[in-house]
Amino acid sequence: MNGSYRGDGFTGPSGGWGQGHSGQGLWEAMDQLRGMFEQKVAPRMGRGDVRAAVLALLAEKPMHGYQIISEIAERSGGAWKPSAGSVYPTLQLLADEGLISAEESNGRKTYSLTEAGRAEAEASADRPAPWQTSSARDSGTGGALPKAGIELAQAAAQVQRTGTPEQIKQAVEVLEEARRRLYSILAQD
Repeated sequence: MNGSYRGDGFTGPSGGWGQGHSGQGLWEAMDQLRGMFEQKVAPRMGRGDVRAAVLALLAEKPMHGYQIISEIAERSGGAWKPSAGSVYPTLQLLADEGLISAEESNGRKTYSLTEAGRAEAEASADRPAPWQTSSARDSGTGGALPKAGIELAQAAAQVQRTGTPEQIKQAVEVLEEARRRLYSILAQD
């Protein structure tokens, strides 16, 4: 694939892998790769999803705010973890609307549905919970690619550290082929 994008990629200042260098450039490249993949980008959930999630969870049992955040994150497979800055104002709003009540115990507020809140939760019980929506589920699938990329970089670093010059050369060829194949995936349509 002549003319294909190579970018400056992960070659670092040493000129690339397999060049007989100490491998410092590879470690810098791994850190760069890890940094790109570990950037957390929260999925954009629809308007009212925090409200619906809180009502759905409190319909099951009383909870405090941190439990609600943790439960949403767990049920969405880690794809959606609402911030305290969205959950606690929602709890206050629901309390102001008379849909939930708070009971303080051991310095923690535990929230539960009122009768009006129970009626509202039941009215929307036929809809999927927000953590079951496609936007929450689809954002979770993005975690597989970064994990695979990091694991690939770790394997390349191991070859760089312990491999013979011939093994390093073979690893470079494998990585170059993998890069070409990844770009070919994007070229498909």
